[in-house]
Amino acid sequence: MGQVNVTINGKTFRMACDDGQEEHLSNLGQQLSETIELLRGQFGEIGDQRLTVMAAITMADQYAETEKRLRHVEGEIAGLEEARAALVERQELAEAELAQSIDTLTDRLEAIAGRLNGTDPLEGSG
Repeated sequence: MGQVNVTINGKTFRMACDDGQEEHLSNLGQQLSETIELLRGQFGEIGDQRLTVMAAITMADQYAETEKRLRHVEGEIAGLEEARAALVERQELAEAELAQSIDTLTDRLEAIAGRLNGTDPLEGSG
């Protein structure tokens, strides 16, 4: 279990975290502290507890907005994946139709060539 000292609003807190998460936890503490300082600059000295609550609500709002954007992007991705699947299906159908057309044209060309040569491949050999 890892431990890290996190300074928030000028106060140091010793916190436990999973091994390898020390830097992440430290960064989160720094973000919270920066948000508190930003709010202090906007509202002045309105009390540590109030600033901390306002910072937490601000960060929770940012998180909620990020989740909302993520859901929107995931919806767009799902729509694009559906559109891609439909395009692939249309392409496969077009390729099958093209192959059928090529086969039909090949048969016609062979019939024309046979008539020009005096033999009709459709009549068979015999």
